[in-house]
Amino acid sequence: MASIIKGLRMENNIEIQQKPKKQFLNYINVFRGLAILLIIMGHTMQFGTSSSLINTINKEIVCGGTALFIFISGFLFQHLSYKFEYKNYLSKKWTNVIMPYLITAIPGIVFCFYFPIAYKNSFAGLNPIIQIPALLSIGRVHNVPTWFIPMIVLFFLCSYLLLKLEKKNILYKLLPLLFLITFFLQRGDIEYKQVINLSYIERYMQYIAYIFTGFIHFFSLYVFGMYCSKNKDIIDKFYDKRLLLWILMITLSILDIIFTYKNIYCNYTVSKTMLTMLLLGYLKHYDEFILSHNKTNKTLDIIAKYSFGLFFIHWYYLFIINMMFNLPNVITQYYANGYAAVILIVTLRFLAVTLCSFITLFIIKSILKKINENINTREFLGI
Repeated sequence: MASIIKGLRMENNIEIQQKPKKQFLNYINVFRGLAILLIIMGHTMQFGTSSSLINTINKEIVCGGTALFIFISGFLFQHLSYKFEYKNYLSKKWTNVIMPYLITAIPGIVFCFYFPIAYKNSFAGLNPIIQIPALLSIGRVHNVPTWFIPMIVLFFLCSYLLLKLEKKNILYKLLPLLFLITFFLQRGDIEYKQVINLSYIERYMQYIAYIFTGFIHFFSLYVFGMYCSKNKDIIDKFYDKRLLLWILMITLSILDIIFTYKNIYCNYTVSKTMLTMLLLGYLKHYDEFILSHNKTNKTLDIIAKYSFGLFFIHWYYLFIINMMFNLPNVITQYYANGYAAVILIVTLRFLAVTLCSFITLFIIKSILKKINENINTREFLGI
């Protein structure tokens, strides 16, 4: 009996060792790079008086990139689920997501302490021993885009359950309901002026509620990403139905602009879901064309590889550039004279923030590699 059990174990080990690696998907890699560029655009290219028509149109175009990032997270999670082991999975997420988040949070914490008003620190005046863990647990204040991190941690914790539901053929049947939730549960926003008059505990709970609302709101996109990964042939259908998707995206965007302007309803995720499907369809269809153009593909590959690092630090450069050139006031002045100059300014700001962030990451990574060529820079920078 012992020899039989030993033989079975050996067979299982051989099967695990021989299990083929999943194919590298270049179109998904390119999609990841484009997603981070849209997120940076959403933070750097906004202009116009709040709630004005031009501001509403502008936000509809450049905001909502988080939907693409959530989708790609779900897609890659399912794509790599063949080697899933819960404890090992969480350990890797700690190393490759949480650790670089904590390290790259340092500049934001410093800004919160030294420029509390300009940086809009909602917890200014609170004891640093309490303030620092509070800031790190919500992300939104010390580094606005990183509210995403505590939210994505909830998806990490749910990973085992998600795969169980997938194996039982239940998960994807829930997609219509999940999309309805996304449609009716607006993500909303949380601003400094909305919480500053509340107590510290109330402020903290507002941010926690914002994170959980985001988790529920974007749940459909994460599961949809898993579904597209499980059924990759459907991406070809996105391209085949591209005209319909274009019509849907434009129609939904127009409706969202009208409802947002009238302060009735605002939901960038709906139109960005259509954009996700369109981008995927086009990128997969033209994958061979992109691969055949080595310089273009290499550039897109570099952006993709640096995407998480860009996500972590670009907000700091947005703050610095705004402070150095007083851009919010400059944009307001030019806005009164027409849109052309303003569009040029915010475009240059987008390019400057992206380039400065990239150069910083490249320099720090190069220094770390010189110190120790075997170092895992993903633990420090996310790249």
